Amino acid sequence: MSLTPEELEAIMERKGKMRREAYDRRNAQENKDEISAKAVARFMALPEYKKAKTAMWYIDCRSETRTKPELLEEVAKGEKKIIVPYCTVDENGENKLGLWWMESLDEMVVGKWNILEPPKEMWGNSAKEVEPEELDIILVPGVGFDRNGGRMGNGQGYYDRLLERARPDCPLVALCYESQLFDEILVAPHDVYMDKVITEDAVYEGKGRD
Repeated sequence: MSLTPEELEAIMERKGKMRREAYDRRNAQENKDEISAKAVARFMALPEYKKAKTAMWYIDCRSETRTKPELLEEVAKGEKKIIVPYCTVDENGENKLGLWWMESLDEMVVGKWNILEPPKEMWGNSAKEVEPEELDIILVPGVGFDRNGGRMGNGQGYYDRLLERARPDCPLVALCYESQLFDEILVAPHDVYMDKVITEDAVYEGKGRD
C-alpha cells in the first residue's frame, strides 16, 4: 500500500524522534567496552561467521558498539578475508560504502567523521576493493533496532544501498547494546530487516529479507 505525502511526513517525524532517543540511549550506555566484547563474542560464535571466508566488519566510531579489538585480532590471524567499509559516493553522487580488504591497521587513516578508512588515493584499487556480492556475512551497526530485525541507521543511506546488493544467502547481522532495542522500529519501504540482532545479552532472530 502506497503512502500519501502527509502519511510519509508523519512517519518521518516520528522516526526522527525515535532516532534522537536511540542516540541518547546509545550515548548513555555504561561499560561500553565490557558489554561490546560480550556482543562481539556472540557474533564470532555464530556458525555463519565461522564458515564465512569473506566477512565484513564495521570499525566503530563515537558511541557505537565497539569492534576494534576483535577486528584487529581477526585481521592478524589471517584466517578470513576481513572487509571494512568506508564512506564514498557513486557515479551519480549518491552516498555509498566502498569495501576494503583490510590486511593491517597501518593501511588506514582517519577520514570522514573521524572514521578509519583507506587513503583516498588508494580508493578503487582492484587488488583491495571487493563488491557486495562477494561478502559471506555482514556485520551492521545502527542507531536503534528491534528484536525482529528492524533497523534505524543514521539516515544517510550508506548501508541501505550496500544491503540491497548483498547476496540472498549472505546473513545480515546487527550488533548493538541491549539499551538500543525498541519494541518496534519504524521502517520505510526501502529499509532492510536484519537476519539476526546481537546484543550483550542475546542473539535475536530477525525477519531478514523477503
